Amino acid sequence: MKIYAHRGYSAKYPENTLAAFRATAELPVDGVEFDVHLTADQQVVVIHDEKIDRTSNGTGYVKDMTLEELRKFDYGAWFTDEFSGEVIPTLAEVLEIFKETHHHINIELKSDIFVYAGLEELVLHEVEKQGMLERVVISSFDHEAVKRVAELSPDVENAALFVNMILDVAEYQEKLPANALHVFLPTAVRKTVLEAISKGSVVRVWTVNEVEYATQLLQIGVDAIFTDEPEKMLEFLSSVK
Repeated sequence: MKIYAHRGYSAKYPENTLAAFRATAELPVDGVEFDVHLTADQQVVVIHDEKIDRTSNGTGYVKDMTLEELRKFDYGAWFTDEFSGEVIPTLAEVLEIFKETHHHINIELKSDIFVYAGLEELVLHEVEKQGMLERVVISSFDHEAVKRVAELSPDVENAALFVNMILDVAEYQEKLPANALHVFLPTAVRKTVLEAISKGSVVRVWTVNEVEYATQLLQIGVDAIFTDEPEKMLEFLSSVK
């Protein structure tokens, strides 16, 4: 079972910041996951929420501000004073951190609330520019975006994200099409997910921070987990080998 650091090493560092990603790049985990939005001036930035209120000292929607405006705010001090001065990263800056590492890169398109026209193309262009097309999986709750990724770049791995489960997820995956299924922890042991795993689907589960859940997921054969606690999960997997 593989380990992906969720929003970087978000248990010990402010999520989706360069500090969290640099820390992840030093770990022997399999991958890293992060989220992208589009600014008013069409820059792809790495942040989870549509608004900057929770993870910065500013307020407002990412889509309504330029990159320059977004970078007037602090994205680290909310976590601890140690990280004061962290700025909102661009996709290019985050990819640069992992360019020479082994990590698999999960880029989540946060287009399920607001429609970001052209986001798929911009993300694929930046990944291609960095020479990392074979190292990414592009996921989203916006399954139209997942489908567009498949159409724009069939050789790039894509994944459909789910909070709730549908009756025949394996059939849906094939029709979309999607290379992988990323499912919410409470749904991971549902019959439809277990059937998908038995049929060979790549299933990754979010967000897994407790060993008891990781143990169960290991037993049912999920491909990977997303976790805020990558070192804790590394220790667990080492103990069961």
